[in-house]
Amino acid sequence: MTNEQVTYVVAGACALIALVAFVMLILRPAWTSYSRVWERMAAAFLSLYVLAAFVGVGVAGGLAITWFWDRIEGNF
Repeated sequence: MTNEQVTYVVAGACALIALVAFVMLILRPAWTSYSRVWERMAAAFLSLYVLAAFVGVGVAGGLAITWFWDRIEGNF
């Protein structure tokens, strides 16, 4: 297995873990909080904003690490 394949496997595993955490910790409680189907659908739709915020924070953190990596690398 090449280094590139290892990177893809690790990234896929992290994405799967994050998706399971989102479903179990955010989507499921939002779904079970309501009894009517349209309320549940609305809660599930609005929880996508939470998912988008988490993805945005992750992307911003990754970009920050990428941008400052050469400055931080020499300090350790």
